[in-house]
Amino acid sequence: MSKLRITYKKSMIGYNQEQKDTIRSLGFRKLNQTVIKPDNPAIRGMVFKVRHLVEVTEVGDEVEA
Repeated sequence: MSKLRITYKKSMIGYNQEQKDTIRSLGFRKLNQTVIKPDNPAIRGMVFKVRHLVEVTEVGDEVEA
């Protein structure tokens, strides 16, 4: 199964609470932080909701969190 490298690029100030909660649920604490998550429909849906705040790259199985 592949993984997604997700980087938090834009501040969530000024956006609604639902989007702020989604950023927190993805595991972000600071701006420019990067997390690696499994590529599944739940994570894809979360990323889609905040696609204007994050940058996503697909990586192979060789990368471990």
